[in-house]
Amino acid sequence: MKISEIFYSVQGEGVLAGVPSVFVRTSGCNLRCAWCDTPYTSWSPEGTEMSIAEILAEVRQHPAARHVVVTGGEPMIQPAIGDLTRALHDAGLHITIETAGTVWADVACDLMSISPKLANSTPRERDAGRWVATHDRLRLQPDVLRRLIAAFEYQLKFVIADPADMEEVESLIAALNADRSRVVLMPEGIDAGTLAKRSHWLVEICKTRGFRFSPRLHVMIWGNRRGV
Repeated sequence: MKISEIFYSVQGEGVLAGVPSVFVRTSGCNLRCAWCDTPYTSWSPEGTEMSIAEILAEVRQHPAARHVVVTGGEPMIQPAIGDLTRALHDAGLHITIETAGTVWADVACDLMSISPKLANSTPRERDAGRWVATHDRLRLQPDVLRRLIAAFEYQLKFVIADPADMEEVESLIAALNADRSRVVLMPEGIDAGTLAKRSHWLVEICKTRGFRFSPRLHVMIWGNRRGV
């Protein structure tokens, strides 16, 4: 499996924000989000081929951690994702999988963290627009989303860049018949200033509509850096 990085930090987003976790970041993605903050796993994927035994050995370097986050890129496209997650489960770890929800795989997972990509993710101004059609065709897969929601404990985590994004969010929640208490809204941004500005109005939306607000703790604390 091609691994971009493995590091120990705290979960920065979602319902487990602040929990010490080992992050296993796979390399490779089937989407190309305009605002992707890990281009080294998507636009220009890089990493090292590692066996599951080697990945487990790295994870075990952090014995205080009881949580592991398998992320990307898109980890669900990795052929060995099922074997990796089952090995992590057998090691007694709580497993979060960070996914866009476009691909189904047979995995072990305690929290399926699903981040469906809204229209604000389409890379119209990037790479001369060459990925626009493919990205828009793949970014929402309702049948896969329904299957993931039915099979796993989940959160639906949406990246919000503008209040107008909420129309698409509400439409998708209704189409999926998703539990609104599991919906998490997170401001788009890769610097503390942008996150703070968008957080002010996004918090008010969360208060009005009853959704959970999520910060991006790792960006707030360390900035837009790798390995945090």
